Amino acid sequence: MPRLHVDLPLACGLAIELPEDASRHAQVLRLQPGDAVTLFNGQGGEYAATVSKMGKRSVSVDVGAHDPVERESPLKLVLIQAVATAERMDYAIQKATELGVHQIRPVNSTYTQGRMSGERAEKRLAHWRGVAIAACEQSGRTRVPQITAVTDLADLLTHPVDAELKLLLSPRGAVRFHALPAQVASVAVLIGPEGGLSAAEEDAARAAGYTALILGPRVLRTETAAATVAALLQARYGDY
Repeated sequence: MPRLHVDLPLACGLAIELPEDASRHAQVLRLQPGDAVTLFNGQGGEYAATVSKMGKRSVSVDVGAHDPVERESPLKLVLIQAVATAERMDYAIQKATELGVHQIRPVNSTYTQGRMSGERAEKRLAHWRGVAIAACEQSGRTRVPQITAVTDLADLLTHPVDAELKLLLSPRGAVRFHALPAQVASVAVLIGPEGGLSAAEEDAARAAGYTALILGPRVLRTETAAATVAALLQARYGDY
């Protein structure tokens, strides 16, 4: 059944017009009056709904019963992802969302290609949030992960992230995955861009309490690393 995210208050018995993005999605799916859909607004649970009207520019639905289902991981996982090129960043955000990451914090680092600030950063942030919403619609998540505004890595490291365990992926890391603590409730993991983090950035992260972690003998692309470490951490501490 199609799932649509709507950034609106929802309640059983409401008749609503879908927001622009959700309407466009419904039209792409060629939904017709009478078709069943599932709605969620990120506040928890989801709602049964039925399409009542399909217009050229608008779609209306009747909201039905609320299902309080939750599909969020018990692990509060924060991905600190150095900004990568467009397709790679989209992939990292999409897969992180599917894998249950709680928060994504994009950062500029020394080797970031096309550093972002101002209006350009705001536009990319809106795009990334759209990528995350689409991944939630596909994967069944009822809460959209928070994606924070782009900041410089140096600034982030001076404001501690609230996590029991902080990890830094590094090909020069001394710690293997099996050596991590047996159980934690929250993890922050820092991943560099295509060119990796500089030696100075790794030193600063270690000084800020991040443990360097090496996943194996092969160097992963930044987007592959994000998906791999999220899956491993969900298997060890989350709901996999």
